[in-house]
Amino acid sequence: MSTAPTATGGDGPVPPPRTSVPGGAADSPTIDAAAPPFVDRPSTGAGGAVAWPAAVPVAEPAEPVVADVEPGRVRWDPAERRARASQSFWTAVVGVPAIFSVLRLGVEAGGELQTTLLLVANVGPVNLLAGFLTTAARLLSTGLVAVFALGAVLAVSADRLPPGTRRRPLFARWADITPAWVVLASFLLALITWPLLYLPLLLPAFVAAFQLRPGRLHERVVPRLLLVGVLLAGYGWLMLPTLRQAVQQGDEWLVLVLIVVPPLLALFIAGPLPGMVIRPLASVTEVAVLATLVWAAVPVISTPVLPLTVTTVGPESGPTEDVRGHVVTTDDVNMVILQERGGVRYVPVDLVRAQVLCPSEEELPRHQLRIHDFHIEDSLLEGMGRRVRPVHRIDAACRTPA
Repeated sequence: MSTAPTATGGDGPVPPPRTSVPGGAADSPTIDAAAPPFVDRPSTGAGGAVAWPAAVPVAEPAEPVVADVEPGRVRWDPAERRARASQSFWTAVVGVPAIFSVLRLGVEAGGELQTTLLLVANVGPVNLLAGFLTTAARLLSTGLVAVFALGAVLAVSADRLPPGTRRRPLFARWADITPAWVVLASFLLALITWPLLYLPLLLPAFVAAFQLRPGRLHERVVPRLLLVGVLLAGYGWLMLPTLRQAVQQGDEWLVLVLIVVPPLLALFIAGPLPGMVIRPLASVTEVAVLATLVWAAVPVISTPVLPLTVTTVGPESGPTEDVRGHVVTTDDVNMVILQERGGVRYVPVDLVRAQVLCPSEEELPRHQLRIHDFHIEDSLLEGMGRRVRPVHRIDAACRTPA
């Protein structure tokens, strides 16, 4: 009786595959006593049964996993849920700026196709992205801060519920899959882009996003109260002069509410919430955040992409005309101006006599309050910029409408 050839590799013989051999003893050779312990295939014994080598471990058959699932309901794997939430989150972060940029060009062109094509041909993607970041960074950071703050509260509240009783809210799933550095970066972006008037709202949002309860300051009650008192005293020292000015003016109730209420709300906003309000609160907050972003996006979409200028046009010795609008492009022959009241005008370069840069109506201040030499409607970025370059006097041509 001959021995079967042995398949060898770099480390020795290769174990035979675990497959049943069709047929009986006549279909496969048998192994004599002198054969090595490892062969390339199993031998058959009496009745055609496979004789597995003793030196090769035999794996136990896997037992099927049976999960109790309600009839007609699909049970999603947690990893798949996390992947779906991650895809939806990053799709919103990347897709929303692109959609806003296209909409801004259409609105800037007044809804006219040819004017829109003219802007698309002359406004580069870098300029468009820079314009979007300078005007819409505030809206983007507001959406991220709201999602992370509400998501963290809903997540810690949903963790208290029995497993499998309710599906986790969307904002909670987004908060779970978002790295901590992204959450911190969104708060830093809001810190430098939000007007100083709304910066106190970041206090309860930060406490909610990172679940900073007062109990985490100190384990004992008295030191904890002292730390809270010191933090509130520092906040009061920073905002007390502005509060006095608001009280003296008498009609700044919104400013008073935005300064006083947020630090008090930060003491109690951390979760968890009662189980009965999680699902209604999740639905209401998702709709409210979406509606707020849509409402806040209207001025962002309508904000001009190009700077507003007043161009003085006329011959050297003759009457002149002020053309108010946005310069699209300039070549050796013409200067293309998108007029403020609609229409595109081609002005010969030889007729241009002067040009001044003008602020838009939205940039004019509405409050007369300051926080330590910073205007309350300016952001930290704008306030530091005004210290380097103080605001120049508005030219008389800017005050005269076209």
